[in-house]
This record gives sequence, C-alpha cells and structure tokens, in this order.
Amino acid sequence: MEFLRRLGATARSIPTVALNVLLPPQCLGCARMVDKPGTLCAECWERVDFLGPPLCARCGYPFEYDHGEDAICGDCIRRPPAYERARAVMRYDEASRDLILGFKHADRTYAAPAFAGWMARAGAALLAGADIIAPVPLHRLRLLSRRYNQAALLGHGLSRASGVAIVPDLLVRRKHTRSQGRLSRAQRALNVQGAFAVKAGRKAGLTGRRVLLIDDVLTTGVTATACAKVLKRAGAGAVDLLTLARVVRPMV
Repeated sequence: MEFLRRLGATARSIPTVALNVLLPPQCLGCARMVDKPGTLCAECWERVDFLGPPLCARCGYPFEYDHGEDAICGDCIRRPPAYERARAVMRYDEASRDLILGFKHADRTYAAPAFAGWMARAGAALLAGADIIAPVPLHRLRLLSRRYNQAALLGHGLSRASGVAIVPDLLVRRKHTRSQGRLSRAQRALNVQGAFAVKAGRKAGLTGRRVLLIDDVLTTGVTATACAKVLKRAGAGAVDLLTLARVVRPMV
C-alpha cells in the first residue's frame, strides 16, 4: 500500500514537473527564475515590507513600538472607521508598487493565488470570524475595459484557502466614478458618495453576518468606509477589511 501511495504521488507530480521544465517558474517581482511558481526571489522578498505586529488593533497601522495588543492609533481614536478591523499584507511603496499595479492593470492574474495565500496568513484572525467574503466591486464599464476585478480574484483565492463563502456580487457599484489616484481624502469621499449598494435580493442573507471586505490597496480608507456603511445599513452585523497592501503615512 505504501508503494502504491508513493507511486500515485509521483504520477500526480509529473505534470507539474513537466510544466516547470517547459516554463520555469519566475519571481513575481523581477521575473528571475525561482524554485516554485507564485514566489519572490530572495532579493525581492527582502525589499518588500511585510506588515506584522505591533499594529493598531483597529486599522492595522504599523507601530514603531509595541503599545499592547489592544492599542489603537490616533487616527482611529479621532475618526473611528466604519469597519471593525483592517489588516494588510505589505506596505504600499516603491518595492511593492510594481507587484500591485502589474496585477491590477497588466493582466498578471497568475499572481492571484500567491497573493491570496499571503492575505490568508495576514488576515487569519479576520477570516476566523468571517461569515462572508465580499470584494469591493468595479463599475460595469470599468470591468468591461479591464476585463477582471482584481479584488474578486483575491476574494475567490481567499475563499478557496479558508473555506469561507464568497458572495462576489454582494456589493454593486452603481456610479462610474473617476479614478481616485490623484484625489485628496475629501475629494475621494465625494467621489464615492452614493456609489455602492447591496445587490437586490442579497439583503436577506446579510442580516447579522460578519462580512470580510476585500480590496487590493487601502489608501485613505474612504472606499472601504463607504462599502462598510452600506453593508451595515443593509443589516450586516460587522465588517472587517483585508487588503493586499496599504499606504502607511506618518501619523500627525
């Protein structure tokens, strides 16, 4: 029986080995050859600033010093977010920018399983309490031009990794808003005002549920806040946020 088990495992590995010979796996960052698909080379790994404790217990802002497990940052004290907790895999900076933008705009969708695996580890506590995974939606016109929603790809990967059900169309984007890239916080808030809604027919399954909202980058939190408010008005018991990266600005 042991021999047969090993033989079966060997047979299952043959397609992967053959594929790696024909198409050697490349680093997600610089395209150098690596040991297995969906990984970074040692140099790119060292450049990426992966976020971990100590963090703000609410928004996940990285602290320079450990202030205790339940410490809250100044921003969350002054302006509590509509979501309960937020976590991110990495800092959005020069080292991670190409990873994110390549995935978001350059059809590098093959990175989604690896990114989802990283997010599953960074957001393990959030996934443990989640009832539903919901990606931040794109407007249909933007989806038509981009051909995929990067947040939905990440959400599907997280669902497979965690077993938490995903409802990819829980939220809809009913306004074709302009890009948030160069807008201030106030401009962003105005831009997404009234942009999101819970899809008709989904409210009944939302009451009292804890939703894990998925997006690629947390910048000012305006988009996530708008989504969280809509979900809670529709009956969600709580909303958490998990992103691949987040902008880290100095606290003032």
